[in-house]
Amino acid sequence: MSDINKPNRFLPTTLEEMHEREWYELDVVLITGDAYIDSPFMGIAVVGRILEDMGLRVGIIGQPDVNSDVDIKRMGEPKLFWGVSGGSIDSMVSNYTATKRFRSTDDYTPGGKNDKRPDRATLVYTNLIRRYFKNTVPIVLGGIEASLRRITHYDYWSDKLRKPILFDTKADYMVYGMGEQAIIDLGNTLKAGKDPRNIRGLCYISKEPPTEENFLEIPSHDECLKDKEKYIDLFKAFYDNNDPIYSKGLYQEVDGRYLVQNPPSRHMEESEMDKIASYPYQRDAHPYNAKDGKVKCLETIKFSIMTHHGCWGECNFCAIAAHQGRTIRTRSEENILKEAKHFTTLKDFKGIISDVGGPTANMYGYECVKKEKLGTCIENKRCVDAHRLCKTMKVDHSRNIQLLKDIRAIPGIKKAFVASGVRYDLITADKKHGYEYLKEMVDHHISGQMKVAPEHTNDEVLHHMGKPGKQTLIDFKAMYDRLNKESGKKQFLTYYLIAAHPGCEEKHMHELKQFTTHELKMNPEQAQVFTPTPGTYSAVMYYTELDPFTKKKIFVEKDQRRKEKQKEIVVAKNQFACKSKKSSSTAGMQG
Repeated sequence: MSDINKPNRFLPTTLEEMHEREWYELDVVLITGDAYIDSPFMGIAVVGRILEDMGLRVGIIGQPDVNSDVDIKRMGEPKLFWGVSGGSIDSMVSNYTATKRFRSTDDYTPGGKNDKRPDRATLVYTNLIRRYFKNTVPIVLGGIEASLRRITHYDYWSDKLRKPILFDTKADYMVYGMGEQAIIDLGNTLKAGKDPRNIRGLCYISKEPPTEENFLEIPSHDECLKDKEKYIDLFKAFYDNNDPIYSKGLYQEVDGRYLVQNPPSRHMEESEMDKIASYPYQRDAHPYNAKDGKVKCLETIKFSIMTHHGCWGECNFCAIAAHQGRTIRTRSEENILKEAKHFTTLKDFKGIISDVGGPTANMYGYECVKKEKLGTCIENKRCVDAHRLCKTMKVDHSRNIQLLKDIRAIPGIKKAFVASGVRYDLITADKKHGYEYLKEMVDHHISGQMKVAPEHTNDEVLHHMGKPGKQTLIDFKAMYDRLNKESGKKQFLTYYLIAAHPGCEEKHMHELKQFTTHELKMNPEQAQVFTPTPGTYSAVMYYTELDPFTKKKIFVEKDQRRKEKQKEIVVAKNQFACKSKKSSSTAGMQG
């Protein structure tokens, strides 16, 4: 019987904690590149709670020492499997800036110093297990680092195509995507002593290709190395087969063996999402890790509420579509309100909810009816692109508005911020409730400023980014300014901007600078240099220097100094915009 109903209890991370539960052997040991933080925002904690709810004995080791056996051995060898995750962020993204400088800080490490997460953490942790446990139970990969590297992928940090991560790590299986149902199926299958290789949402290596009709062969690793257009074909098949309703399984030949990706596991239903959100998370770092200092990410996630999973925005530089999926799955209002009320019972809650949202906050509470029945559209048809919103996607903020009002009405809630990304094009597209939603935000759910992400304003660059045109931003800003004036508030918009994205040249950054100066009436203080991350179309563009949708040549800036220069153009002081392009360089800044 699970201990899930016992209050104030982390999953064990030491032998002493196991013995307190009268456990002398674990069924599953989970390893993560983050400190062990028991929160619904931390994938490893969610997996641990799901397995606990199944009645399995689960332990978690956060950021094990990779130079000794002290941590990896401290709870012994599990009975069913090891679960390995690089953490909440790809370890290479976590450890390095866009210009490949090592980051000195880590928000998921106690004390904040970046000295506990190894590069390629999933590979390192798997090797650590193999070093000290010979012929052990299966090692199962999970998390975003593994999920987005499950096929041949471009790795920016080594500047080459790498093999599927199962071949690099020599792990036994991988659960890809969000993985809730797949981890349940895996736990039950291994507990029953059965072969798990038919589980949806699972990857494994095989000597032979699958023979079932619902599998699609994708270009081999060798073909991708020799032909960049083959790599585009591979990525397109990977990207298009992430929907559980219609997607096929995939298989790829790698050095005479095959990476087999079973079809995706089904999405969680609302009641199941409610159940997972209601597990007794301690919303804190485990004392074993917390003794080393504060974990900065807790400032954001400790009292935040995740309302839904998935995003159909499909920005080409974002991996959410490939990892979480393009269909919105929501929690019920009742369950969300129950979580908010629970906050008010906690002694360290000061009445402030840091965030109410998801990957895109204003996608809560509605979806395309056609997509829910048939799955996401294929053949490059998107819900939203630079030119239009699909007519079958009926944007409706009404349910979200009511949810925010209900949260505000809870006694003990002083403020509930919406800090997640908000798509301003959806606000302008919702003719019935968009204005009301933005008024709700302006009046109650932001403080001083609202962050939006146009990323750029040049139509050609926006096309390559998969972002809406600049007129939408102009219309939104006018609406925002009007609402602030009506409310008697002086709140501002701040903008996320990207430099050196594929297709972006210096002339485009000068154009962006002119736009921010004359249309937005502001001088950007920061911009980020584009990072090509696995699982994104933008990374494919960066590697191939081709538009993956047309296979036509595009400009890609690969010189680190000139990437920095693109950034400097847009963040320089206003008078800089009036100078000639020849005098555009200023002192280098970290990306």
